[in-house]
Amino acid sequence: MTDVLIVGAGPTGLTLACDLARRGIATRIIDRAPVFAHGSRGKGLSPRSLEVLDDLGVIDRVLAAGVTHLPHRKYQGAEVVAQVDPEAGRVPTPDTPYPTGVLLPQWRVEQILRDRLAEFGLAVESGVELRGFTPHADGVTATVIPHADGVTATVGSHAGGVTATVSAGEIQARYLIGCDGARGIVRRTLGLPLRGSTPDVQLMAVGDMEVDGLDRDAWHQWFGQTGGIMLCPLPGTASFQVQASHELDDDGVPLEPTLQRFQRTFDRVAGVHGVRLHNLTWTSTYRVQIRMVDQLRIGPVFLAGDAAHVHPIAGGLGMNTGIQDAYNLGWKLGLVLTGAAAPELLDTYDQERLPITSWLLDITSQRLDAVLAAIKQTGGGIDAAASTELTQLGLGYPWSRLSPGGDRHPDRPGPGDRAPDAILPSGRLFDLFRGPHFTLLGIGTRAAAAVDTLATTDLIRGHLITTPTTYPNDTLVLVRPDGYIGIIAEATDIHAVTAYLASL
Repeated sequence: MTDVLIVGAGPTGLTLACDLARRGIATRIIDRAPVFAHGSRGKGLSPRSLEVLDDLGVIDRVLAAGVTHLPHRKYQGAEVVAQVDPEAGRVPTPDTPYPTGVLLPQWRVEQILRDRLAEFGLAVESGVELRGFTPHADGVTATVIPHADGVTATVGSHAGGVTATVSAGEIQARYLIGCDGARGIVRRTLGLPLRGSTPDVQLMAVGDMEVDGLDRDAWHQWFGQTGGIMLCPLPGTASFQVQASHELDDDGVPLEPTLQRFQRTFDRVAGVHGVRLHNLTWTSTYRVQIRMVDQLRIGPVFLAGDAAHVHPIAGGLGMNTGIQDAYNLGWKLGLVLTGAAAPELLDTYDQERLPITSWLLDITSQRLDAVLAAIKQTGGGIDAAASTELTQLGLGYPWSRLSPGGDRHPDRPGPGDRAPDAILPSGRLFDLFRGPHFTLLGIGTRAAAAVDTLATTDLIRGHLITTPTTYPNDTLVLVRPDGYIGIIAEATDIHAVTAYLASL
């Protein structure tokens, strides 16, 4: 018996595994692929995801590996017709230390999270395939088999990892989390369709390859009547991610992407001599889908990430929303499994994340429309997708039962909103939030007694704040483990905080 079985070791599954592991929750994470993914796939982390990764203790590694403020350079032939930084002017502030996204290929994000997971003594069991599961009163019985004929699956993210002997059999788990993508077995076994539409938008070929003849200081883009091609340098590698219109056969049917076809597309659309594409290491084909499930949980089984929602890539929110799905679910599973909260707390995962999923489909569809309109104009490009909404810093859960409170003040965050950072004499608020606990902020000296009374367990860590912050003076602010405000109360209202915790 394990507490949680996570199926799928992409960014969503790894984020959840890290969050559960630091809480001491017995967790296994399996992935059917025998080797770890190497394709770039997603390649951008939003500011809110950076805050999640700060809490998980890997932000320094992410910032060191990625790049920010990469300009978008648009051409007609060899002529540069426009260059823009979609995040120009965004600088760190006391309440927002990560104002811009970070460009980083998905495989590198996964590697960083696997390394962090190893620090908790847990590793991915790769080459292990889920073949089915049966929910029951005590949890789930999952049937797994090795990916190939052998019975040994390598786990860990680097040399020195361990090996786990995996044979066909059953895993008993209290909860099963499907992080196995849109075609994954967990959603299909639950019988939950991805409802929505497949717009009539042309396919896009994607590949990772090296490129001679282009600098690595910009995201190069060409758009014209015969198609488009974009070449984005991937930090920490010698490769570019290339996104391009598909080459077509004589009947107009898209051909599978190959190195020769990517080169043909570049020559046809860009028409720039001396640029050579080579060493293709990964390819994929992307089709726009706008779909989501209508529930994220059936009994002890949950869905997260692409297993629950697929959407246009405009804005780059896929990997980010999956990370934040996991971050919302992790602390709730942790509290329930340790007996600190009732199982009904898990119902709020659906309540909080489904509206965010609906927003995700809407905003990415809007941003895709903006891009499709922009590329028809000289100098237009995918920077047209840029919007402050894509930072995901403004998302929250004010409608949730976990966000009680009266009138909301227009000039400061309230229950359900993201808890902003602030500079303190001894550090930052984010330093206080970091970890699997609730954080009780006592703002002003009148809150001292309440902080001393309430912050007596590992569940709550209390801090008296006497320097100016976003929050009003003489208040108690309880911040959830996922960095959202739970409740704001008067400085002496100990009962309001204890009642909130009891409601969990």
